[in-house]
Amino acid sequence: MATLRREVVIDRNADEVWRVVGRPELLHLWFPGIIDCAVEGKLRTITMATGLPMPEEIITNDSLQRRFQYRITASMFRQHLATLDVIELSPSSCIVVYSTDADPDVMALVIGAATGDALLELRRQFDADDGPALQAARAAVGVGTR
Repeated sequence: MATLRREVVIDRNADEVWRVVGRPELLHLWFPGIIDCAVEGKLRTITMATGLPMPEEIITNDSLQRRFQYRITASMFRQHLATLDVIELSPSSCIVVYSTDADPDVMALVIGAATGDALLELRRQFDADDGPALQAARAAVGVGTR
């Protein structure tokens, strides 16, 4: 099994970043190449830009640790586990770590590249203080701009 990790520092409070990362239904709003996501209980189905649906099992969504974990259950994987952690660095910054364990190994490489791009898009939206993921998270909790 191959393991890859990508991370990005975001100059924003960890709780604010978690309000996006911890919402599994918002993934398509900050992960390039995913055009839709639907969540029903512990099942999330993402739709790739190619139209391919990819089922995932939500393992952990822990707001105290700010950790989200899921497994892709599509047949192209023998095993998969993704972990997203939002870790406070200071009251105004955090690091978001996206780890991927996958078998076959090549799938970790493919996903690792995509998760790196997703983290850059997440940071871009926070740097701009605007974007579809931030707008959706703010609308859900009734929070205005920073």
